[in-house]
Amino acid sequence: VQLQASGGGLVQAGGSLTLSCAASGTGNIGRPHTVGWYRQAPGKQREMVAMITADDKNYADYVKGRFTISRDIRAKTILLQMNSLEPEDTAVYYCYLNKWKGPVYWGQGTQVTVSS
Repeated sequence: VQLQASGGGLVQAGGSLTLSCAASGTGNIGRPHTVGWYRQAPGKQREMVAMITADDKNYADYVKGRFTISRDIRAKTILLQMNSLEPEDTAVYYCYLNKWKGPVYWGQGTQVTVSS
């Protein structure tokens, strides 16, 4: 299984970006599997951003109302729409696929930089 993240870049505060994560080598990324995004800023631990479980979507408090996660099962793609970006959102963003009762696969990360 491979996850290829893309869509990162440099954006001004208040701007938007859409991250995409394409999965290959796996038959299904929909229910009951969990998909999501984490991020890691320089000098900080990796933290959860958003996830889609079998029955729900969950967001970290610091992105609620600004970020939207979705998955296209047919295209095997995980999306993260990010609006109203803030300099504090600057980080490397990693997508993941957590197979039901199975392993976790990670993408290689995509850099998001928000300038003030």
